[in-house]
Amino acid sequence: MASPDDIPKLRMAPLETAEETAHRCEREQRVVDLQRESNLEHALAPFRVGSVGYLNAVPLTRGLEEEVIYATPAKLAEMLQRDELDAGLVSVVEVLSNDRYDILDGIAIASLGEVKSVLLAHRKPLGEATEIYCDTASLTSVQLLRVLLAERGLNPQFKPLASYDMAGLPDYAMLIGDPALDFALGPHEHEIWDLGAAWFEMTSLPFVYAVWALRRGVENAALRNFLREARDFGLDTLDSIIRTRTEYDYDFRKDYLGWHIHYHLGSDEKRGLAKFIELLRRHGCGPIFEPRFVV
Repeated sequence: MASPDDIPKLRMAPLETAEETAHRCEREQRVVDLQRESNLEHALAPFRVGSVGYLNAVPLTRGLEEEVIYATPAKLAEMLQRDELDAGLVSVVEVLSNDRYDILDGIAIASLGEVKSVLLAHRKPLGEATEIYCDTASLTSVQLLRVLLAERGLNPQFKPLASYDMAGLPDYAMLIGDPALDFALGPHEHEIWDLGAAWFEMTSLPFVYAVWALRRGVENAALRNFLREARDFGLDTLDSIIRTRTEYDYDFRKDYLGWHIHYHLGSDEKRGLAKFIELLRRHGCGPIFEPRFVV
């Protein structure tokens, strides 16, 4: 039998400080994130995927940034219509107006209340509006504004906004995306009517602005999986996105991406979408088709 002196002595690992533990966890998480990035690298080929270049879409293409085609919502809709894309993060109105797309279930750009980046800038009261100039990049936001005003008994003419010359902005101008944020955060004389807040005040429901539209008839199971993984990766690393992006300041990015915008398409969002469909039909906003969701 071995004597007590022959038994190897156990050595206690040195205790980590809280700072050392935090650094180790960060390193380990970075390894995991790099592996997820690697898994998504070149994942989209041979599919053609388009997205908007706005800050609010960044979490949905995490890891796919180099493979995505970027354009305005209106341009993406045109590309989808010409079958130049297999999937596009497009205005939900594009899907509702054309019975040729499926919606990737579970993912959206939505808000529950104030959205910040979809707004009507107005110098005069809403009730006096006879002409409203709208960002030509927009599809859904124009129709949202149309039904919000129609429910108030207002039916102004909608005209294209010629430019984002803020010094010469008309009395009534609808702005979306980063240009809307630039305007709202800068000096201006207009009042701001946030359309996300207006929708929530009227319906108590979320509003869905954009979804992944998938070209129907194309085998895209792998593509759907990669788009879900990119969204999950984006939400898992949202703090990193907020910290490392350079648009605006940190506090605003945290508030905007972490609170005003959300990225799930669940039962409440579908109820909001159904209400929007109801109002589009009520106010004669063209043929509207029922959405078809795929998982």
